Amino acid sequence: MNRNQVTDKPLVFAYVFARGGSKGLPGKNLRKLGGHSLVGRAIMTALQSHQVDEVIVSTDSESIAREAERYGGLVPSLRPAELAGDRSSEWLAWRHAIEHLSPRRPDIFVSVPPVSPLRISRDIDACVEELQRATAELVLTVCQSNRNPYFNQIRVEPDGRVALAIETNDCFRRQDAPPVFDITTVAYAARPDAILHRSGIFDCGLSYVEVPEERAIDIDTPLDFEIAEFLETRTRMRRLAA
Repeated sequence: MNRNQVTDKPLVFAYVFARGGSKGLPGKNLRKLGGHSLVGRAIMTALQSHQVDEVIVSTDSESIAREAERYGGLVPSLRPAELAGDRSSEWLAWRHAIEHLSPRRPDIFVSVPPVSPLRISRDIDACVEELQRATAELVLTVCQSNRNPYFNQIRVEPDGRVALAIETNDCFRRQDAPPVFDITTVAYAARPDAILHRSGIFDCGLSYVEVPEERAIDIDTPLDFEIAEFLETRTRMRRLAA
């Protein structure tokens, strides 16, 4: 029986968006990290969530579709080519998944990108809980940024002049700068109506969940993958030693 029927909780579908093409790291979504492909890890973590009822995979690749089904993801059909190119809109892929891949309309949509394989299920749960608690239409995951545009980031003007990215007379130490955050790809939780009727993430009312930097890796290059391998191994060894 569906967990939604048992607890009368909102119906939550997690969606894993995994294109077959990747210029930065070819075959990225099928690469193995800690014995599991990136798409497999995303599905496993979503299935471990206390909030998620179904995991649906949107892909244009038959190989990824087979891998997704092996891990328990649902692949109702392949994603159209026009929504799977390098320049295709992720927002429109989200909309397509709600309209064409969902067995029924969920109360809460969650995106679980394969490129953040070090997330834990609690990160997904926290996004769903924040969306329910807040008046927001969409919840982002963020982590503390190591660089700050008020203190140690610059811009270069057309005439060659170098200046702080955001100029202020108040920030003489890093501690004086307003805190800023990096958006991560750990998870996104949204109300489906917002995806269907808004033009993009920043057209929505937003809230956020902060995650630690070690779980926020976003794999886009071979170096990113090497860093993820190091962090995954370190985490696994610490668990074994505990």
